[in-house]
Amino acid sequence: MSSEGKQYRFATQVVTVENPDDPHHAASVPIYQSATFKQTSASAGGQYDYSRSGNPTRTQLENHLAKVMGAKRALAVTSGMSALDVIARLVRSGEEIIVGDDLYGGTNRLLEFLQKSQNIKTHHIDTTRADSILTYLDPVKTRLVILETPTNPLIKIADIPAITRHVKEKCPNALVVVDNTMMSPYLMRPLEMGVDIEYHSGTKYLSGHHDLMAGVLGTKREDLADQLYYVINATGCGLGPFDSWLLLRGIKTMAVRMDKQQASAIRICQYLEHHGLKVHYPGSKKHPQYELHKRITTGPGAVLSFETGDIGISERIVEAAKLWSISVSFGCVNSLISMPCRMSHASIPASVRAERALPEDVIRLCVGIEHVDDLIDDLEQALISAGVVEEKPAASST
Repeated sequence: MSSEGKQYRFATQVVTVENPDDPHHAASVPIYQSATFKQTSASAGGQYDYSRSGNPTRTQLENHLAKVMGAKRALAVTSGMSALDVIARLVRSGEEIIVGDDLYGGTNRLLEFLQKSQNIKTHHIDTTRADSILTYLDPVKTRLVILETPTNPLIKIADIPAITRHVKEKCPNALVVVDNTMMSPYLMRPLEMGVDIEYHSGTKYLSGHHDLMAGVLGTKREDLADQLYYVINATGCGLGPFDSWLLLRGIKTMAVRMDKQQASAIRICQYLEHHGLKVHYPGSKKHPQYELHKRITTGPGAVLSFETGDIGISERIVEAAKLWSISVSFGCVNSLISMPCRMSHASIPASVRAERALPEDVIRLCVGIEHVDDLIDDLEQALISAGVVEEKPAASST
């Protein structure tokens, strides 16, 4: 939204940062690298006094985030897990949390800690079936329903509008929370589906360069924003000014980055399916929830996974890749490859991974902005090296 009230398209919104309070009209938001701020009198405090409570650079970032997320207020913290921890502090001992059964390892670890230390029980359900939540909804005990969609790494899709309706009908005091890291506000708008809190690892697509750690929370409810801010101020996990500036800069290129990454991911999915591999990607018409995902988003994103049927083969593919870096995380301009059960989800015990049908051989691809033909060529040589596909015969010179 511009100062005149015109509604711009997303790619324009992300690159347009309004900073009307800057007396020097800087083209780039200044970095207020200061821990404290001088006051004008002994009794009257200004808007800022101590950067734990607030900083002008962070304020500009949060205002911009609120605009691009469609939130009443947005808040920036030190990591995606900090964002979830802030939300989890709204839950009291004896209350319950409902989450999916295909879950990021760090989220699983935090919820296990809460169950052991705070007597906050977690129910894991199949979020691909909206009605599976009905058994676990308790008007008194249920406090949070946390959804990841697409899930990581099996790319399962949750029907956010349907699940939100169930929660609001049976548990009006419960909060529906969506981890929108994998889609970003560019491709999915959870707050417009009735969700109470949307959060992100800002380290991923919002930043896009893997040069900072950050977490983001957004809500349309002023009362919830006040509660979340209270926790952030009390615990001191607000994002620092330099990281706020880096994140603000990264957000400006989010649309152009994701357009490129998504287009490449679609090509890579087609290549892998052509070779008979089982691919998990909502941009594939073979995905069982292709139509649902299409209904609640504006694109399939740039994270996909595939199975080889053999752990050893998967290891050889990952280790033979040259252009794809072996690394956790996603959303970076560089393409990444990993085996989640050995890396990002290794903190989930093997027995639990088996219960949740998480294949040990699954490979996750996080597509960057390199030329797609180079990415496919590198995947092909890795698949050849692992014996998955045959090497093409050399062209005859005659």
